[in-house]
Amino acid sequence: MRGVASRAWARWWVKLLAVLAGLAAVAMFLLWLLVIRGLPSVDQLRTYEPPLPTNVRGIDGVPIQSYARERRVELSYAEYPPLLVKAFLAAEDRTFFEHHGVDYPGLAGAVIDYVQKLGSGRRAKGGSTITQQVAKNLLIGNAYSPTRKLKEAILAYKIEDTLSKEQILELYLNQIALGRNAFGVEAASHAYFDKELPELSLAQLAYLAILPKGPSNYDPVRHADRALARRNYVLREMVRNGFIDQAQYARANAEPLGTVLRRTPKYDTVGGYFVEEVRRELIDRFGETRAAGPFSVYEGGLWVRTSLDRRLQELAKQALRDGLVRFEGQRVWQGPIRHVDIADEGRGWLQPLLNTNIALDYNDWRAGIVIGRVGDAWAIGFADGSTATLPRGAAQMPVRGTTVAAFGRMKPGDIVAVAPAGGGRVSLRSIPRISGGFVVEEPATGRILAMQGGFDARVQAFNRATQAQRQPGSTIKPLVYSASLENGMTPASIIVDGPFCVYQGARLGQKCFRNFANMRAAGPRTMRWGIEQSRNLMTVRAAAQTGMPRVVDTLKRMGVGTYPPYLAIALGAGETTVAKMVNAYSILANNGRGGAPTLIDFVQDRHGKVIWPENWRACDGCNAPDWNGGPMPRPASRMRQAIDAMTAFQMVHITEGVVQRGTATVLRDLDRPMFGKTGTTTGPTDVWFVGGTPQFVGGVYIGYDNPRRLGAAEGGTVAAPIFKQFAAKAYEGLEKLPFRAPAGIRMVRILRASGRPVFGTFPTDVDPKAAVIWEAFKPESEPRRARRRGPAAAPTAAAIPTTTVPRDSDFLQREGGIY
Repeated sequence: MRGVASRAWARWWVKLLAVLAGLAAVAMFLLWLLVIRGLPSVDQLRTYEPPLPTNVRGIDGVPIQSYARERRVELSYAEYPPLLVKAFLAAEDRTFFEHHGVDYPGLAGAVIDYVQKLGSGRRAKGGSTITQQVAKNLLIGNAYSPTRKLKEAILAYKIEDTLSKEQILELYLNQIALGRNAFGVEAASHAYFDKELPELSLAQLAYLAILPKGPSNYDPVRHADRALARRNYVLREMVRNGFIDQAQYARANAEPLGTVLRRTPKYDTVGGYFVEEVRRELIDRFGETRAAGPFSVYEGGLWVRTSLDRRLQELAKQALRDGLVRFEGQRVWQGPIRHVDIADEGRGWLQPLLNTNIALDYNDWRAGIVIGRVGDAWAIGFADGSTATLPRGAAQMPVRGTTVAAFGRMKPGDIVAVAPAGGGRVSLRSIPRISGGFVVEEPATGRILAMQGGFDARVQAFNRATQAQRQPGSTIKPLVYSASLENGMTPASIIVDGPFCVYQGARLGQKCFRNFANMRAAGPRTMRWGIEQSRNLMTVRAAAQTGMPRVVDTLKRMGVGTYPPYLAIALGAGETTVAKMVNAYSILANNGRGGAPTLIDFVQDRHGKVIWPENWRACDGCNAPDWNGGPMPRPASRMRQAIDAMTAFQMVHITEGVVQRGTATVLRDLDRPMFGKTGTTTGPTDVWFVGGTPQFVGGVYIGYDNPRRLGAAEGGTVAAPIFKQFAAKAYEGLEKLPFRAPAGIRMVRILRASGRPVFGTFPTDVDPKAAVIWEAFKPESEPRRARRRGPAAAPTAAAIPTTTVPRDSDFLQREGGIY
């Protein structure tokens, strides 16, 4: 009987063990199915690259902007201050260097807390080690569930087998979200203290260590007391763990939080329109986030070298702004920049103001928000938290369209421009409603050196340099005449300045053109004279003789635009942008060679490899330490020959006369070889100037965004002076370079109005001082008498008549006569 009982007992144990084994197998299967299956490989952490901002630099290599949705600066473990590491260990995981990824007592406490809070809607405490947080943040996400904790624990164990403790901390401190759009401790150091990490005090390092628990819970503005208490707790934990001594604790504990309201902007005022245009181009090429590819703008950590010249950018910005303010004056208040709702009059105004990102840096102007009435004044608040008062007497400009003073039309929440008036008071200023664009380009390379697309990119985001389609007016004429020069005409060709009408069909009838301001027709004159005096009738006649299909083809080749072959296009009726016009004039200045203008020189990935342009090659010997003393190597040009080189030089030479004798004489006293053309559209609604020197070409237009009349404004009286203000300082210290003639050009002395060649003494019926010039001709196209005489020897300076126009005589002395 005992044997039978023993066998039965044994069978029972076998069955029990089988059931337990089955349950264990089921449990393991469920664990694999619910937790282990699909776990990411920790090997990817070896090559993990956190999202990094794109950094943009100017032509001199100085940082000018960064693009990011997550502000992050990646550091190596060796770059972290030792006290920072200890502060985070005291706050987050004091046994980090002792456990193998999981703090089992802490994990058990978290599980018990989770069970106790089931159904309460409250979230259980964390209980995660730093290694588990790395697993959560980088591998599995932040979904709240009990299985996530198991996944964290399993992955943490694997991570500890894969990476060193230092590597894990490096990932953690570079990745952790710390509020204010700062990810990683270096970014947080700037966001909260506007300092580099090594510059922080012990108390400030301890404050950063409290933020992983919930940055919004310890916001230094809204929850300062809570933040201070938690920071001091971390300091006590550092003492308890032997990380700091009692004296260090006492000093740090006595410190205030010391945070700043917001990170001081470092790039906001540098080339706002330029860097925004760069951003658009990068997004078009590489995409915004990693979903679009590894080189995304906001996460790819790109390094971008642009052609922005900070000095020229500041000069262009100041010149355009001054011109806009000068044109519109400060006689009328144009209204607030923007209106925002504020919680209570006198309170809750700072954050709404900061959220607009509106700021001003024009002269001493500031952008402020109207808070509320203080007696007979308005209280004005600023982005740094300070306030001032705007008395009634300092806001007496009438509101546009009325006789009511601005003071009575203002209300809380209005964002306005003001300037300091002393004694804590400010006076009202008015942002001009008229706007415009200014672009500066280097003709030899096609690189844009400066771009200003309005008064301020933080007030008016629309970039009028590249996005505003405007009629160029008479600035189109040199390009129209270039088509004529390419098709048989010369600068001395006679064109009648007289009535010109075309029949447009039975429905439209006859169209008759006229000169600007109905100027009286002058009869037969040379092409040069017509361009210098900007004669419409001569332009449409030349375009008709050349053929509008040829004219619009030239405009297309020079990148101005694609237009139908209508005669009105020859007078600037087709729309284009100031950036395109500047590029077309740069092609003229570069002897007809050019292409699409560029803002970006090259783009590197986070490891320094150039990823764009695709055919980029390193320029060996281009760095000063490697230079061998010979000619500097130059990369192969990507430019094309858009128009004939001699045609381009002829037009530049003609439009030098616009500066010397024509509609842009306001620039003459800059005293250097300069070409250009003014433009004034019908109305006028826009006024233009485009021109420059061999070093760089600039263009400016001003007009209202919703076109309306500008009164008596003209390109020569409004736009050209803006360019002059820029050029007067931009050219300081630069050599006075001539425009160099291509091989084959012949220089012949002619009468400017009639085109007749001049030899020996001047005719007695003309004023030689104004009438005789040296003109540029292509071979076999110069006036007949000059060809019979054959090519002349290069005249000396003494042989050039003193009655020749100074700019032309300067050219001849430099270039040596007939080519």
